[in-house]
This record gives sequence, structure tokens and C-alpha cells, in this order.
Amino acid sequence: MFNEQNESAAIKELLNRMDTAWGKNAELSIYSSCFTEDADYVTFQGLRLKGRNEITEVHEKLFKGILRDSKMVVVEQEQKFLTPDVAIVHRIGAVLMRWQKKTPKSRLSINTNVVVKQNGEWKVAAFQNGRVTGQSFMEKLFSK
Repeated sequence: MFNEQNESAAIKELLNRMDTAWGKNAELSIYSSCFTEDADYVTFQGLRLKGRNEITEVHEKLFKGILRDSKMVVVEQEQKFLTPDVAIVHRIGAVLMRWQKKTPKSRLSINTNVVVKQNGEWKVAAFQNGRVTGQSFMEKLFSK
């Protein structure tokens, strides 16, 4: 029987595990295990990674390079169940680089996660990330 409180906690635990493993190359397998085998991952630059293997390969290079010892900082998270086995999770956060003490507001991104329950376990099936920019000049002009 579906228990929203328990399932919400399980999804939060999945995403916390992902955040904890972020940037720690030794824990790349933990980070990767949070995704389904056929997951889609779209970076904030619009690069589409297809499947857990490609997600792992790209993040391995990033975690050994520019994202080495970085941390994922999440400032806001909202989720909504579409069915008992599918939820949408929106998160706002940023990567805190190893040389930074606090996250610059200009680096905030929002990501959309489609999480699915497979064999009793929650996994990320689709992820898309984009920079938080606020309203553009044109949006401000036409919103009056």
C-alpha cells in the first residue's frame, strides 16, 4: 500500500545519497547507482547523456578534473507524485567548488528529476539542469 510519507523519505534519501557522493571520485559508483540503467541526463549546457554508463564516464572525468572535491549544495527541494511509482522532484542548488567558502547566487541551477520506483528502489530516470537566471529583459517588459 502506498504511503506518501515513507516514499517521500525514500526519495529524499536517494537524492541525499547522490549529493553526498558528488565530487568524491571514490564514491562515483554510489553516485551512478542512483540512476536507472537507461537514465537520461541533460546538463545545464544542454549536453545529453544517455544511460548510466555514459553518466558515469562523464562524471568520472569531471570528478577527477574541475569538479574534484566539489560539493553539491541544495537550497530548495519540492516533489510531487504522479503515480505511486513515479515522482517529479525540482531542486535548486549549486556546485560548491573546492576553493569556495559559500555558493555564489549566480551559480544556482534548477534541476528536474523524474524518479521511478523499480524493484522496490527509487532511482532517477531523467534529469535536466538549467541555470537560474530570473526574468529576462523581454519578460519584464511584457509582464507589465
